[in-house]
Amino acid sequence: MEATKERTLVIIKPDGVQRSLIGEIVKRYEQVGLKLIGIKMVIPTPEMAQAHYMVGGEEWLTSVGEKAMASYEKKGEKSPFATPRECGQAVLNRNARYMSAGPVVVMIWQGNRAVPLVRKMTGGTEPLSSDVGTIRGDFTLDSYALADLGERSVRNLIHASGEVSEAEKEIAIWFKPEEILSYRLIADEILYDINLDGILE
Repeated sequence: MEATKERTLVIIKPDGVQRSLIGEIVKRYEQVGLKLIGIKMVIPTPEMAQAHYMVGGEEWLTSVGEKAMASYEKKGEKSPFATPRECGQAVLNRNARYMSAGPVVVMIWQGNRAVPLVRKMTGGTEPLSSDVGTIRGDFTLDSYALADLGERSVRNLIHASGEVSEAEKEIAIWFKPEEILSYRLIADEILYDINLDGILE
């Protein structure tokens, strides 16, 4: 797929919906020039939320568990879990509980290098350490430490796909093919027309 047609999945999580940030978040992605080609509001089941996080398979469980255990060590604490996989399963359960806590807005955005662009605009996973100017850095203040105290997921407003292959798998979970739109957006003529020869009459 050519770079200008790259697609990514974005989910405004329950905390983003509850804080009435839908319009502000959509505006950020629209303003940079991305095209919205799919959108819906749903209340995910825990099973749907688990399927979403498990697109990376068993490797994801182990990888996220290793990162979480390393985080405990960095803080000088002992992990309450015996293995990375066990730790990863706990993270998965927390994430699924968080994602299925209420309505979410699921979107597909398309445009040049959409996956890394959306990740950059969204900010780091931990809002407290996200850069000013990113969505997470500007609109929320949760931290890993606060989340750990409550044995919950960090509340960071948004999910954004990490890789193109991941995005395609996630899109297939949330959207039927007929729900993904193909249409002409006038802004595309300015962003992608080589000679801008469509401006003058």
